[in-house]
Amino acid sequence: MKPKQTENLGIEPSAKQTQKMKKDFMMRHPGLDANLRIQEAFDKLKSGNQRFMQGKLSQWNVAERRKELVSGQSPFAMIVDCADSRTTPEFVFDARLGDLFIVRKAGNYLEPGDLGSLEYAAEHLKVPLLVVMGHQSCGAIKAACGSSTAEGNLGAVVKALQPAVQAANKDPEKAALENVKLQIQKIRQESQTIRKLEQEGKLMIVGAYYVLESGEVKFFTES
Repeated sequence: MKPKQTENLGIEPSAKQTQKMKKDFMMRHPGLDANLRIQEAFDKLKSGNQRFMQGKLSQWNVAERRKELVSGQSPFAMIVDCADSRTTPEFVFDARLGDLFIVRKAGNYLEPGDLGSLEYAAEHLKVPLLVVMGHQSCGAIKAACGSSTAEGNLGAVVKALQPAVQAANKDPEKAALENVKLQIQKIRQESQTIRKLEQEGKLMIVGAYYVLESGEVKFFTES
């Protein structure tokens, strides 16, 4: 719901008055603030990805930004991503230091400790958007499609990815998408904290697929 347009009386409100009007409006419409924060975060990711695709990355003062973050962090989005060196979220979304709260692992699957990290960001840092992102030509997914076992600790990775592999009939690209959907389901099933925030409208969870060739991130919702 949008606020009604007020009649233009030729009087430009001061910045302080504008802030007060916004605050008053939010108090009269509880829940809208969360929706605006979610939409703003989503728009930032999409516009950042567009700049990345175009090769027009933002310029910002690293030293100044580093100093700004000493007192605390306020990321606008959480990203669950593969550890693949080609999918670095800060570049893909043209984000600054401190903008994104990132959990990365080969195959972007989640374990209890990962869920705990996301809960911290969602509950304590009030991050309004959670993106689970798979990608084209994922090595971990390909390995899991080729075999359900592997030597050393890699075995744990391919084992964790088997549900997605089976759901996709061992097609690597389809499995990458299925894995995103399964991880979103896992978040909702195993994290009471995040599930509650989503149900209250304070958090949105979306899936995403990163195309290596173009740099495009394709978003989708998984209810």
